[in-house]
Amino acid sequence: MLALTRKIGERIVIGDNITVTIVDIKGDSIRIGVDAPKEVKIYRGEIYDAIVAENKQSAKSIDLSAIDVLKGIKLP
Repeated sequence: MLALTRKIGERIVIGDNITVTIVDIKGDSIRIGVDAPKEVKIYRGEIYDAIVAENKQSAKSIDLSAIDVLKGIKLP
């Protein structure tokens, strides 16, 4: 991880097309602005972690033994 010290108005440039600007600092909170192409997905860390956890949960194998019960059901 790269740790940098920045002041309000100063920027960090990532690659050729992403700029992070320090917008405001109040106490322990820092507001940042991110300028990036629309196709670049940007998430807050806790939201990203929730998405990853949900994707892992969805990818778990399913117990298909219950499907055999459904095979015997005849619809009218």
